[in-house]
Amino acid sequence: MYEVDLDRFWKDDARSHGQNCFDPAAPQVAMGIHMSGECIYAELGVEGNPWLNDTPRDVLIDLHKRYNEKALKIVGRSLLPENFAPQDSKFPETGDFTTIFEARNVIKGGSYWLESDIRTAGDLSAVLDRVEKRLPNLRDHLFPANWESEKKRIFETYGIRPAQRRHIRGPVTFAMTYLGVENFIYMMMDEPELAERFRDVLCTTIIECARIFDEEAGYTPDTAPHGFSFADDDCCLLNEELYSEFGYPVLEKIFNTFSPDPGDYRYQHSDSAMGHLLPVLAPLHFTGVNFGPTVMFEDIRRHMPDTCVHGCLAPFTFMRNDEEAIIAEVRRDCEAAKGTRGLLLRTAGSINNGSLLTSMRAVMHAIQTYGQY
Repeated sequence: MYEVDLDRFWKDDARSHGQNCFDPAAPQVAMGIHMSGECIYAELGVEGNPWLNDTPRDVLIDLHKRYNEKALKIVGRSLLPENFAPQDSKFPETGDFTTIFEARNVIKGGSYWLESDIRTAGDLSAVLDRVEKRLPNLRDHLFPANWESEKKRIFETYGIRPAQRRHIRGPVTFAMTYLGVENFIYMMMDEPELAERFRDVLCTTIIECARIFDEEAGYTPDTAPHGFSFADDDCCLLNEELYSEFGYPVLEKIFNTFSPDPGDYRYQHSDSAMGHLLPVLAPLHFTGVNFGPTVMFEDIRRHMPDTCVHGCLAPFTFMRNDEEAIIAEVRRDCEAAKGTRGLLLRTAGSINNGSLLTSMRAVMHAIQTYGQY
C-alpha cells in the first residue's frame, strides 16, 4: 500500500473543509471520498446486490463491522454506520412528483428504473390535465391510508419524523426517462408550447411536493432549512438552447424558492459530458457541483468561481483500482486547484461496488503528496 501518515492526514483534513473548502488556512485539499455501503461486497468477497437494499439487517450490520475493521487498518478510520434503525421505524412508502405524473419504479438488471407509458404529445397533454387536477389535493395522491397512524406511532416510539425531500431527479433526466430521449427532444422542437407547459407543471408539482414533505417533517415555510439539489445526468443530451428553455427555468425557480439566500445549498450532480452547459448553469450560483469525468476543474472554475467542485476523479478509474492512474488524476486536480482552492476530492460520479479501500488510500497518498496548499 502507498505510504500515508494516517494521523496527520485526518488531522489536516479536519481543518480543510471550512468555508466550503475555500478556507485560506486549509493545509491540504479536502477529502470527500468515504466509500459507500455498495462497496462492502467486493471488498469482503461476499454475494449481495448493492442496489436493491435487500440484505437482512443483522447480516448488513455484521458486514459493515467487518468492512470497518479493514478500513481502520487501511485508511485509519471507520467509514460505514454499524447501527441501523429498527425495521418497524420505517415509514410507509409514499409517492413523489414522479408518481404524480403516473411514472413508476421497476426493477431491471438488479436496480430500479423509472418508466412510464407516456410517449406521444397526446399522451403528455392528457396526463398534464390530470396532474393539474391533482395539484389542489396532492396529499391524497402522495400518502397511503395508514400514513397518519404510522407517522404518529413512529414519532411516539422513536422520536423520528419523516425526512424532507430536497434532493430529486433533475428535470431533464426525468423528462427523458419519462418520454424517451428522442421523443422528448422532438417534442421540444415540434411542440414548443406543450414542452413549456410540461416544464411549468413539472416545476409547480416539484415545489408543492417539497413543501408538503417539509410540513410532514415538522417545519413551517419560515422554519424549514434551506437547500435543494438535483441529479440530472441526462442534461448532457440537450444543447445550450434547449437546456435554457427547459432545464434552467426549473432549477432557477426551485432554487429561488428553497435556496433564496446567499450561501444556501444549491447542488447538482450530473456525471456526464455536460461541459457545454457550464455557461448556462453559471448564473445559478451553485454551492457545489459533481460533474462528469470529462468536465475538468479548470473549466468549472472558469464559469463558477465561487463553487466547490466535487470531483474530478473518474469513478471507473477508481473502481478499476488502478492506483497509478488514480494518483495521476488526483495529482492533476490538486495542482489545478492550488490557485483558487474550492476542491472537495471526490469521484466524478458514484462510488460503485468493486472500488477498494486500497484505492481510497491511494487518493490519500496523492493528496498528502501533491495536494498540500
